[in-house]
Amino acid sequence: MRIVAFNGSPRAEQSNTHVMVASFLAGAADAGADTENIFLAKYSIRHCLGCFGCWLRTPGTCVQSDDMEELIKKYLSADIVIFATPLYIDNVSGIMKNFMDRLIPMGDPHFEKDPHGEVRHVSGEKKNPKFVMMANSGFPEQTHFQVLRLLAQRLARNFDTELAGEIYRGGGSLLQEEELKPWIDAYKMQLRKAGWEVVKEGKISPETTFRLELPLIPAPEYVDMFIKNANLYMDRMIEINRKG
Repeated sequence: MRIVAFNGSPRAEQSNTHVMVASFLAGAADAGADTENIFLAKYSIRHCLGCFGCWLRTPGTCVQSDDMEELIKKYLSADIVIFATPLYIDNVSGIMKNFMDRLIPMGDPHFEKDPHGEVRHVSGEKKNPKFVMMANSGFPEQTHFQVLRLLAQRLARNFDTELAGEIYRGGGSLLQEEELKPWIDAYKMQLRKAGWEVVKEGKISPETTFRLELPLIPAPEYVDMFIKNANLYMDRMIEINRKG
């Protein structure tokens, strides 16, 4: 099995998104998968022009010349892909949105009714791989991922493929805090387990999904602690940057 992660964080290897992806892929590799970790910020991905040239003029190929041709090949090489992103304005990052939009050459311009009776575009000859939606947010609560949860369901339906799992992490800004290492390590172990399950079982189990949704720090005052420490951090960063 081949699993390819597309990381949509502008911070690439320095991102909290990468912390999550790396642990997940380690678990997938433990289960025998061939894995690849792609940082979209390192590629040239122009926004979709909405011209439908990839359907009408050059079927299956975008009229723009950038790195998407290479990325689509990597996308098609996977049995399962990970759409990994920080949460920006309740949604995926701009880089990830451009990447998703530019997957349109995979489709077909004609219309059909799906098994639920809703109209969608006909699936193209090249089948979309199954996918995992993964995201983290600077806000502590899991409720901030409502839009992404719906997006994941819609993508699976419109791409005519299977959603193999969802991993959302509130308080993602804490994932690289050294003083929280015991809790972070425990969370990373659950991410590794999720990666292992996707390879061995084809999806993340409900039990692992439940554990991944639990607060990062199991304390009733977690949110208040988060607000206090986050504000102190922001005040320090404002002072440092304004001095510069």
